Amino acid sequence: MADARLDDSAVEHRLARLDELLDQLQRTPGRTAEVALEAVETVLEVYGEALCRVTDRLGAGPELTGDELLRHLLLLHHIHPDGTPERVRRAVLDAGDQLRQRGARVELVAMEDDTAVVRVASGSCGSCGDTAALHQVVRDEVLAAAPELAGVRFVDPEPAATLIPLAAVRHR
Repeated sequence: MADARLDDSAVEHRLARLDELLDQLQRTPGRTAEVALEAVETVLEVYGEALCRVTDRLGAGPELTGDELLRHLLLLHHIHPDGTPERVRRAVLDAGDQLRQRGARVELVAMEDDTAVVRVASGSCGSCGDTAALHQVVRDEVLAAAPELAGVRFVDPEPAATLIPLAAVRHR
């Protein structure tokens, strides 16, 4: 059975393929497609119940939430132990790691109803990248961690403080 295990890359590949297949199935007219989608939904319901029973017995602590695939399963079945604000904070921190590599930073400003309010600052380097691309990184991380949100709203960075040279203050 150990040979049947999938590494993270193989899981990502299969999840992407599953998305493609489900999209194709949803666009296919006819009773066969309807039955196939109903079968997938039924399997999800049964496996979701099995996962609920596992979490009832073991709890959904760091042992489960520390693994990305298990986190997604817990979210899919609405049994993730962390609330939306905590998951959004963690996602913003994860996005921050990616943005720092580009010379930018991100901050969670607020949670308003079903929207995360975020500020992305590109710094003064001018080479941090396209703002839209930076926003997309943050949006992807936040909505993956909290798919129940309606969206992510970005607010303008706070203006940088204007520095006055010391020589200008001393000169009269």
